Amino acid sequence: MTMKERAFNRVFLVVIDSFGVGSEPDWAEYGDDPSLNTALHVVGDRPVPAFLWTRGLGQLLKGEPIQYPSVVARMQELSKGKDSTTGHWEIAGLVMTTPFPTYPHGFPPEIIEEFERRIGRKTLGNFPASGTEIIKQLGEEHMRTGYPIVYTSADSVFQIAAHEEIIPVEELYRMCEIARELLTGDHAVARVIARPFAGKPGEFYRTPRRHDFSLPPLGHTILDELTQKGIPVVAVGKIHDLFAGRGISQSVHTESDADGIKKLQELSKTFGEHGLVFANLVDSDMVYGHRRNVEGYYENIMMIDEGLAMLYGNLKDEDLLIITADHGNDPTFPKHTDHTREYVPFIACSPSFSESRFLGTLRGYVHIAQTVIDALGVETPKKWGKNLLREDA
Repeated sequence: MTMKERAFNRVFLVVIDSFGVGSEPDWAEYGDDPSLNTALHVVGDRPVPAFLWTRGLGQLLKGEPIQYPSVVARMQELSKGKDSTTGHWEIAGLVMTTPFPTYPHGFPPEIIEEFERRIGRKTLGNFPASGTEIIKQLGEEHMRTGYPIVYTSADSVFQIAAHEEIIPVEELYRMCEIARELLTGDHAVARVIARPFAGKPGEFYRTPRRHDFSLPPLGHTILDELTQKGIPVVAVGKIHDLFAGRGISQSVHTESDADGIKKLQELSKTFGEHGLVFANLVDSDMVYGHRRNVEGYYENIMMIDEGLAMLYGNLKDEDLLIITADHGNDPTFPKHTDHTREYVPFIACSPSFSESRFLGTLRGYVHIAQTVIDALGVETPKKWGKNLLREDA
């Protein structure tokens, strides 16, 4: 048999944020293009990321044979959207058939006026923008007035930027909590995001104390299922924020993708005998994808690849590593700086595997949820999708 018939002890589920592998058929609904392919365009003609490539990325991008035992697929999102919340929720088994609200013309006056009343200050901005560009544009006025900068993007987000010397980070977080309480019903955005920055005019930079205030999942996920059955779920990076802390036993904060890889390697040595480690590596999206920095994205992927190889080297036969993404963000796309509607990779490997299988294109990230639940030996009447480790998948 290619795969083990018995359950695994530990599953490491790693999301490389925005590492898409080609436009989905409905790309036009999202203002995208059929030529988009984040991973292919990031790697380009450069040396390939060896660990990912030989375990299936080469098959997905260039049709090259899988060189080491792995189960590989290209996954199409069922949910409506191309944002991190939607993608991660579907990975955990929750499909969003109605998209979150977005605000291409800014938030309506009744929302902004009520927010200003509750925080006791006026605001600046209130339009879609790049986070780095808006602090260049409004940062000096913010420092002069003390008014926080409110902005959004193509995603369902209400973002608040503030200089750490003008509005302390804890006060910024309080403002975000107020916005989260306000944004309900028809205006229930997926995330309210604190965007602290520092520096002086002309040299502003965002600090690592970003914090996401997400809606709790609007349905049952495998994280709920696992923790209700007493099986630990460790969230690494922004996973805690994306699920509003629900279904999570322990949270591990990360400062960067390099730090996230380090924390994963530590957990591979210290995490207990049974459970899920669910990690997000966000820099590929936040630092490089949105800024259309192809070279930076590539260097980050090569660092992640080396780190994953080291992580895999720490695993035992009873461990399973799954690598995927939540959407695309092709840094070569010139029409916008938002996420791109793309397929994502599914690469599963374990020291216990003896053969490889390529499953082609599958509809639904929810198959990841089913694979994780079954891999951990959890019996549940609910079915999220197919267990991709089964011979009949």
